[in-house]
Amino acid sequence: MDSLLRHMVDMTGHRDHTMLDISVISAVQELAGAVQTRVLAIATVAGQKFVRSRACIRAGGVACPEEQDGAGPGEPITSFPELAHCLENHDSRAQGMGPDGLRRLWLPIWFGDKADTCLEITHEHGFTADSVHTISGIVSVYRNFQNLLDYSERDSLTGLLNRKTFDDQLARMLHGADAETLLPGRLERRQHVAEEKQWLAVVDVDHFKTVNDRFGHLYGDEVLILVANLLQTSFRSQDRVFRFGGEEFVVLLRSTTLENARKIIDRFRTNVESHVFPQVGQVTVSVGFTSISAADSPVVTLGHADQALYFAKANGRNRACHYEELVANGLLQTIATNDTAEFF
Repeated sequence: MDSLLRHMVDMTGHRDHTMLDISVISAVQELAGAVQTRVLAIATVAGQKFVRSRACIRAGGVACPEEQDGAGPGEPITSFPELAHCLENHDSRAQGMGPDGLRRLWLPIWFGDKADTCLEITHEHGFTADSVHTISGIVSVYRNFQNLLDYSERDSLTGLLNRKTFDDQLARMLHGADAETLLPGRLERRQHVAEEKQWLAVVDVDHFKTVNDRFGHLYGDEVLILVANLLQTSFRSQDRVFRFGGEEFVVLLRSTTLENARKIIDRFRTNVESHVFPQVGQVTVSVGFTSISAADSPVVTLGHADQALYFAKANGRNRACHYEELVANGLLQTIATNDTAEFF
């Protein structure tokens, strides 16, 4: 009982989705004596459901976010037949045995008739009625807190993080960038830090006003929802995607090299370009991105990405432009920025 109460206090103390994920799988792992516990994200792309691990803890290990660079949206739901059947029938749980002989319990997190998150618990011997009851209670608390966080942090149309959460997330990344530069350690570590940076990308849907004028706002909203889905499935689980309003989105990419950041961003751009939007047909996006430095303020960082975006839109659209590269090539000039200015 003391352990359960301790975990409940820990879960209800978080105001961040990632930490809430870590907290719930830590609680379930300990209380169920599980081999492994994961938070799975469920996404729908082109009418097909995909599953991707968002956070994981293994026996004897520490809970942490899953940091995968996979090019796709995850594993197809057909790889999880019991879970697929559970979602189709709007059931509260599903159980099955994997090829490794271990028992698995899936608990979708339902919000109305939609579940885009699921807990997966793997156990060596299976689950008693008491353990399922306890786990279900924890999941109910997790669902309620997810709902509270979503209400305050997410855009109601697309489900992406909203603008008011952006400042806090960017401040964390700036703090992290500053901490990395101060870390003592070996030369190899300093070289690794120099190669990997944090990045900010601003995304704008090309000719979006034309979509609204020609097809109407309902189809315009559908385009935004589908672009948001492509953002979520094209970027990595550790990255953060925001809707800033209208047809503008912002992405914070965590700890990666310029080459990899460019590859991830361009993968998203081509995913949008190749997607068939109902009624509308083809839609494209322009992207401007920049590295995040602890020496720059949030307004300066946003301004740099915004300059690169405007360059992309003024030079053909449907392209991704890197601010520092444009400046180095003499295609953009750095502009002194008033830190109190609003860019969006």
